[in-house]
This record gives sequence, structure tokens and C-alpha cells, in this order.
Amino acid sequence: MKNFIAFLLIIAALVGGWFLRGNFGDIFMTTPASSGERKVLFYQSAMHPWIKSDKPGRCTICGMKLTPVYEGEKGFDAAGGDVIPLTQNQIQIMRVETTEAKIQPLTKTLRVAGVMDDDERRHRIISAYVDGRVDKLFANHHGAEVVAGEPLALLYSPTLLQTEREYRQLTGDLKKNTALRLRQMGLTPEQIEALEKKPADALTSEILAPLTGTVVEHDVYEGQYVTMGQKLFAIADFSVMWFQFRAYEQDMPWIKIGQKVDVTTPSVPGKVFTGEITFIDPNFDEASRSTQVRVELPNPLVNGRRELLHRLYADGAVAVEIPPVLTLPKSAVMQTGPEAVVYVDQGGGAYARSVVKIGRRGDALLEVLSGIKAGDKIVTNGNLLIDGQAEMNRSFASPTVPMAPVAALTDDQKKALTNFIQVADAMAAALSADDLAAFNKASEPAMMQTGELIEALKSRTELAPKLDALDKARHFHGFDDIQKARVAFHQFTMANTALLEPLRMAAGMPEFKVWECYMVDRVVDGAPKIGHWVQTSERPGHNPFFGADMLECVKEIKPGEALP
Repeated sequence: MKNFIAFLLIIAALVGGWFLRGNFGDIFMTTPASSGERKVLFYQSAMHPWIKSDKPGRCTICGMKLTPVYEGEKGFDAAGGDVIPLTQNQIQIMRVETTEAKIQPLTKTLRVAGVMDDDERRHRIISAYVDGRVDKLFANHHGAEVVAGEPLALLYSPTLLQTEREYRQLTGDLKKNTALRLRQMGLTPEQIEALEKKPADALTSEILAPLTGTVVEHDVYEGQYVTMGQKLFAIADFSVMWFQFRAYEQDMPWIKIGQKVDVTTPSVPGKVFTGEITFIDPNFDEASRSTQVRVELPNPLVNGRRELLHRLYADGAVAVEIPPVLTLPKSAVMQTGPEAVVYVDQGGGAYARSVVKIGRRGDALLEVLSGIKAGDKIVTNGNLLIDGQAEMNRSFASPTVPMAPVAALTDDQKKALTNFIQVADAMAAALSADDLAAFNKASEPAMMQTGELIEALKSRTELAPKLDALDKARHFHGFDDIQKARVAFHQFTMANTALLEPLRMAAGMPEFKVWECYMVDRVVDGAPKIGHWVQTSERPGHNPFFGADMLECVKEIKPGEALP
């Protein structure tokens, strides 16, 4: 009996253990991970989408917790708007460099060129006051240095000699009247006072220098008879020289009376003469739109001669400093037509496009009126490549639109289109090769072929506005400058691509391709960024706007894609 009870207890223990393991074991065991849980691809900042990590963490810019992006999700759009994200490898390849926008003085050096002239207020012409004969010359050559009051010549004049004798013999009012006559004959008050001591047998009178200076004109010789009013000498004071230069309208905001000017001349290498602006002529020349500016420069004697010579060519540097303003290096700003654009470092490899307003332009810096703030990090090197990447992003994102049915072409229309496309293709090919002569030759039949095309297509009323635009742009008369040729070609090619694009799907249309450049405004003044041209399929797309400088800056516009 005892053995039987023991057996039952053993069976009960075994059954109980099985029951607990089979039915309640899950209460005591850890639940394995679900095989259906989503996989995290990476972690991304919602505020700054270009900040990504393979581990949880926080945004390095704003400190916000990174959001997980799961398999099958796209994440936040890091390239939306005007923000261009770059990898570290791209940044190194593009050699991207930045600098801070700072508030600092804006300096500019205005480079000018002019001529040295003497002070016209210290320039004298000495003429004969009476008829006579020059008996002796003391200033007998050009360049002679004279001192005020020293004799230039001895003049024998019977009229003057007789008046001097009368002066010595008269008294009272008659003597005063005679002294006045002697003044009219060229004698100084000091000479008149000395007549009382002049020897009675002296036959000549002295012609004195009226100022200290240099004899620049010498028009008389010993023994020469002269008449009243005849020019004898010209004396200039070269102790102070006038450096005179032309200032244009755009220079006037920088030029003020009293500014220091550093002047150099090839005749005195290595030396800088510093003077001040003393006069700005208020009368502008209508033809050159410029005015005369005067700088006074000391010119002492050195080893018996003046360093600055009369009529000498010289260069000037007007140094100007403007009180502190918000500035950027010139290399940071890209002028795209009417807009000035910079790229601002957002951190984490992202760069935001910003339109800025530019004020005054210094030597190395530009004044920024709006668009950025002090402390912003602005791209100074690699910004052109970043801008090109942004243009490519926008270009490749252009939508494809369905083409409307196009009526078939007539034989005359096919012929006119074939001839026209060949001319347009030849013009584009010449410019892409930087060959101005080839462009002028290729453009010679352009007016005739365009006229034939307009005549052939005039029955298609839906094309009337585009035909009118092409007619206005077809005038070519030969160019002596390739830049002017590109300007004229831009108007022509934009008109012809706008006309040809709707006909590409027409039955019988000659084969051609449309290519696009997205930086035309950098070489064609006043043009939009986008430019198009047509080519045959016989060669790859080469850029007629940049030529050899950037042949491959092109993108093909496929049939059905909208022209920007």
C-alpha cells in the first residue's frame, strides 16, 4: 500500500512539472524580439536634414534629438529650397573655403594718372615795357634759376633813359608824376628810389625778376632790339608742383578736398611724393564726363635741381577709408545679372543660397547692405561650383510635359526648316570654337534663311508671335568682337528654339537637338541664366556662350521637356 501511494506521488509530480512547463513557462521566460520589427536606416535632424548619423544622437547645429528613418522611408528632404548639401569628400574636391562676414572699415585706393604742372598763380611772363635794345643778358638760357629782385637783363632805351634824367632833376608833384611814368615803363619802386644814386653816365636799366623760380621761356638775345609789349622771358616757380588728374563721375563719391594722395613717377623710381587735394573743378567735361582734380606737392631743390619736372607723367593713389560697415571679400559674391548671390555655411556640409544687396566697393571688400548678418560664414572659394550644382539640381528636376499633336509639315516647310537648322547649327559651332570669322561667315545667310522660314510657316497662325520674335532677332552685320557676337546670337537662338521646339514632333521634321546652358548670364550682360541653342546630331553639345572656357556646361533638352 505504501509503495502504491509513493508511486502516485511520483506520477503527480511529473504531470505537474509538465503542466507548468507547457502552460506557464512563458511567464518565466524572456520574450524573443519580433521578426516583423522595422529596420532603422539612419538618424536625421528634422530641422537640419543634411545632418545624418548611423547612431542615435543630437543635431550638431541645433541640439535637437535625431529622428530615426526606417527602411522604406525617404527621410527629410535635405536638398529642398536653396540649401545645397555636400559630403565631406565633395567639400574637399571643390576646395570649399569660408570666411566670416565682419563689420570693419572699408578701404579703397583710387588709381589715377595725370601730369605735373607748375602753380599757375606763380607763373610770370616778362615783357618789354618800352622800346629798346638788350645790351646784356643774365638769364641767358632755359632752366636758369633766378631769385626775385635779381637782374635778368640790361636794357638800353632812350625813352626810359630820358625819363630817368627828368626824375632826378624834378621836385614836388612833377617828380611824383614822373615816378608814376617810370612805374609804367617797368621800373620797381626800389629802382625808382635808387635813381638818385645812379651814375649820370649809365645808359642802361635793369629788368628784374618778379619772383624766384626757373626760366622756362627765353625769347631774347644780347644786342636784340625789342618793342613795347614784346615777350622776353617766362618764369615759373617749381617749388610747389600741381599734380593734375581727371576724375570721372563714378570716382566723385570717393574724392574730397584735403585727402592725402601718394604720387609716383617713373623719373624718380622708388620715391613716393605725398600731397593733398586742394581743388576739384566744379565744371564737368561733357564729352569725357570727367573733371580736373589738383594735388599740391612740395618740390624742393635736391643737388641743385628739382626732382619733379614740368609736364612730367605721374601716377596717383587716393587712399580712402569708410567707417566700419558689414563687409565681405569680393570673391564671396557672385553677380548673376541684377542679383548678387552668396552661399552661407549652415554647418554639417550644407550651404544656403542668399541674395544680398551690395553697396560701395573697396579694394578687397564689398559693403553688404542686406541679405546676411555679421558672423555668418560665407563661402569664398568653391562657390561657383556650389552654384553650378544648385543649377543642375534645378535643371534635372524640370518636368516633362506632354506634347500636343502637331500638324504635318509641307515640302516647302521641310526644306526651309532644314536650311535654317543648318545655319543655326553652324553659328553655334563657330562660337563654341571661339572662331569669330567663322561665325560672321555662318551668319551671312541667316537673314535670308530666316526670311524663307518665316514665309514658309506664316500659314501656321499658332506660331505667329514666335515668328515675329525671330524676325526681330535675325539681323547680323558682322562683328569685330566675339562677346558682341554672343550677345546677338543669344537673342537669335532663344527666338529660334522657342519656334522650333513645338515642331519637333511634327511629321517630316528634320532631326536636331536642343541643348541648354544654365549660366549664360555670366557671359552675356542682361541675359537670363538659361540659354538654348539647336544642333544637329552629328556632334555632342558644345557651349557657344562660353566656348573653350567651359565647353561641357551643357544639358540636352529632350523632346517633351519644357523649355525653362
